[in-house]
Amino acid sequence: MTVVKEFPRPAADLVAAFRGQSPATLHEAMGKKGAMSFPIKPLYQGMTLFGTAVTVSDGPTDNLMIHAAMALTRPGDVLVVDFKGMTEAGPWGDVLTEAAIQRGVAGLVIDGCVRDAAAIRNMGFPVFCRGTSMKGTTKTQPTGDVNTPIVCGGVMVMPGDIVVGDDDGVVVVPQAEAAATLAKAAERERMEEGLREQLRAGRTTVEALKLEPCLEAGGIAL
Repeated sequence: MTVVKEFPRPAADLVAAFRGQSPATLHEAMGKKGAMSFPIKPLYQGMTLFGTAVTVSDGPTDNLMIHAAMALTRPGDVLVVDFKGMTEAGPWGDVLTEAAIQRGVAGLVIDGCVRDAAAIRNMGFPVFCRGTSMKGTTKTQPTGDVNTPIVCGGVMVMPGDIVVGDDDGVVVVPQAEAAATLAKAAERERMEEGLREQLRAGRTTVEALKLEPCLEAGGIAL
């Protein structure tokens, strides 16, 4: 059991620059890295989040370390929880959601389930998870870790990494790569807008993306 109370955090303005960024674009900008596996989805469509990762390893039947991690959060943090992919219990519900809101936590990403889904939706708190389970957990077993490296949704997450989520899923940007990833994402957005302009002008995607050689290599002529 390890609880790390302090860790290197990215600058606030760097984190703020990820507001409104597309996880898909960030994933591409990092060379197709950082995307959590498809089961990790928003609890409801339209949920978005971004912020600094506070990591938790806990479960699969007890959520005590989630409570410990909550006590260490700062405004704008995202709790990222490795709950071992457990889908037969919901270690997070409306009470923890209220606690998170009061502390200014920006959202939850959990490789597991939650409960009190309707209440969470009504509270407007972003949650990305495997699904829902009405079953509860105990709060008695200090067997996990807080703010140590974890794997969540198949992706390594370090405390201080930047986490971004929308309807497409969740991407994790390593803190050391954050500034470069933003620059590459902006470049990619400019490139894609150029493609859209070509399509508006009547060109096909084959022409705009210069796909003719690939088609011709397969014996396809348009």
